[in-house]
Amino acid sequence: MSEKMRQHAHIMIKNILDENMPQPAVQRALAGHNFTGHVYILAIGKAAWAMTKAATDFLGDRLARGIVITKYGHSRGNIPGIDIYEAAHPIIDSNAIKATEKAVAMARTLGHNDELLFFISGGGSALFELPLPGITLDDLKALSSKLLASGADIVEINMLRKRLSAVKAGRFAAMAAPAKVFAIVLSDVLGDRLDSIASGPAAPDASTAVDAHKVVEKYNIQLNSTMESYLTQETPKTADNVKTVITGSVRLLCESAAKAANQLGYTPHILTTMLNCEAGHAGKFLASIAMDIQNNTSTFKAPCAIICGGETVVNVKGNGKGGRNQELALAAARGIAGLNNTLLFSLGSDGTDGPTDAAGGMVDGHTAAKLKMAGLDIDAVLANNNSYNALTVVDGLIITGPTGTNVNDVAVLLIGGDYDQY
Repeated sequence: MSEKMRQHAHIMIKNILDENMPQPAVQRALAGHNFTGHVYILAIGKAAWAMTKAATDFLGDRLARGIVITKYGHSRGNIPGIDIYEAAHPIIDSNAIKATEKAVAMARTLGHNDELLFFISGGGSALFELPLPGITLDDLKALSSKLLASGADIVEINMLRKRLSAVKAGRFAAMAAPAKVFAIVLSDVLGDRLDSIASGPAAPDASTAVDAHKVVEKYNIQLNSTMESYLTQETPKTADNVKTVITGSVRLLCESAAKAANQLGYTPHILTTMLNCEAGHAGKFLASIAMDIQNNTSTFKAPCAIICGGETVVNVKGNGKGGRNQELALAAARGIAGLNNTLLFSLGSDGTDGPTDAAGGMVDGHTAAKLKMAGLDIDAVLANNNSYNALTVVDGLIITGPTGTNVNDVAVLLIGGDYDQY
């Protein structure tokens, strides 16, 4: 991998993440809000700790109490006045339910003179959960595992999750009434659908029971009779005590990537902020663009950066280790094989890609040859969903650790111009 282009990629990754940290966005949202009563905090998701820390620095002694529920390893220490809980993601565990019970108990104590500052970020669907009567933890774990492996997108997954939950689909906001709820959201859902971000605990549900049954049929999901009965019931369609502000999204993530690319001498092109397909297909598509650019048959001219934001899916069929961004990168490796001055990286903004410690993957025109020398066939690796171990062999993993934000993924194809320079 060209060291110069690799350096450029890592500079871009750092700048992209730095510009999308939640602290300044949270404080801007708070500065424009008039607090009139006692302020309580509930923060859920992978960015919960960072969002809460920014708020407590801003609020000072106006804060009465708060609760953070985040993913294991995503807390960065104690925050005065805040109870911090960690739980599993993407598959729910018992700690999520215990922590949610604490949040529900707090919400039910709130009165007319209280205000709940509700921070919502990606991962909240698994981390913030209280099953409806008759639904067990094992039921939810089994459903999540099936959906995540099916290739269903986040809107489809959350459409089912919210119908089995006592706190999703606006139900938690109703528990906090008559208190006002000010929701500040980092969006990890394409199109910024409030009813899908963390399954919409403070947003009325725009989907219907008919929509939910279509998802079940589409992916052949088997449900028990109790779960089936809840799917026939409609969810709340209003949330009158809630004000919501979206402070971060994949659009801003892509704009940050474009800015960083431009500073490094690449002409940036944001191709889409709505990438939503199989990870492998996305990788092959970006590789085809690279071939066109290198063959001078594209309207894009080197040096350039082709930027795609969104969230791909993986239909898991193997038993390997990996994530959607790693799989996207590895799928691109064959298509760009032998191309000089060509590099692609795909990055999860939260720093965790699938059940791994990597944020994503990075490949170039030499990656396929290196894998072949190591005795690894790309097709076989992808068939086994084993991108993590393959990319480890060629130093192609992106490791950032938990970032404190979560606003979808970004994939960047870099094409250099002056071969001697790169």
